[in-house]
Amino acid sequence: MGNNAFQLGVFIKSVVPIKLHPSFESEMADEGLYGMVVKVIEDTGDGWYYIETHYDYSGYAHQSDMFMDEKRSLDWKNSATNVITHSIVDVMAAPTYKSYIIEVLTRGGVVALTGEEKDGWSEIELIDKKRGWVRSTFVESLKTEANRLDEEKLRKSLVATALSYIGTQYRWGGRSAFGIDCSGLCSISYLLNGIIIYRDAELKSQYMRKISLDEIKPADLLFFPGHVAMYIGDDKYVHSSSSINGVAINSLNPKDYDYREDLAKEITGIGTIF
Repeated sequence: MGNNAFQLGVFIKSVVPIKLHPSFESEMADEGLYGMVVKVIEDTGDGWYYIETHYDYSGYAHQSDMFMDEKRSLDWKNSATNVITHSIVDVMAAPTYKSYIIEVLTRGGVVALTGEEKDGWSEIELIDKKRGWVRSTFVESLKTEANRLDEEKLRKSLVATALSYIGTQYRWGGRSAFGIDCSGLCSISYLLNGIIIYRDAELKSQYMRKISLDEIKPADLLFFPGHVAMYIGDDKYVHSSSSINGVAINSLNPKDYDYREDLAKEITGIGTIF
């Protein structure tokens, strides 16, 4: 790990660019979210670290976006077992909107609950040990695995999660309510339901098995050249596309008003976890 004495790091900003190369000018390969613990593989110099996420994706993150203390990072990994579920959430200094904002988090951000509650608010702890308050309905237990035995329920949850990003702007490499790309939408929707799939728009056999169009069900993924979408039923799919400026629903049925001929005729594969 080079001259870096740390093994773990924690993202300390709402969204953290994970770069393709160790440079601020590099394109973004992925986007980390607040509170995520990452493995620091190598100190590449000039404040850049080659890191690996818990969902098997790697890239470069800058030290200004990370908290790097081995003991605190390990404690955080064990105690931060809750996740923000609302699109964008203000963390307030006190359990009232009349207070002041101490942090802004987005869906997928990881926090620790202190157990204190008041008038529909829950107190959370941040990585720097500051405490703040969020609406109780905006945070829930972090899912690290999914109940695949109740397939119908899981499929519905996956679709509902993807649909919660409707209207989000397109962002290359993004995976948050601030901006998201096609594979970011699909991968974060699965991740929030406790399932790791491949981050990019490729059908990888170690994450999904290939099925035919006749077998497709809601929550299965449609793959196209350089693009991926989630099937939601009734010939419809939800996806994030630069050509439509973000997350929207389109159809595989040429009779529907939202039919996308360019995509419907270029399906390269369909993947399922079931």
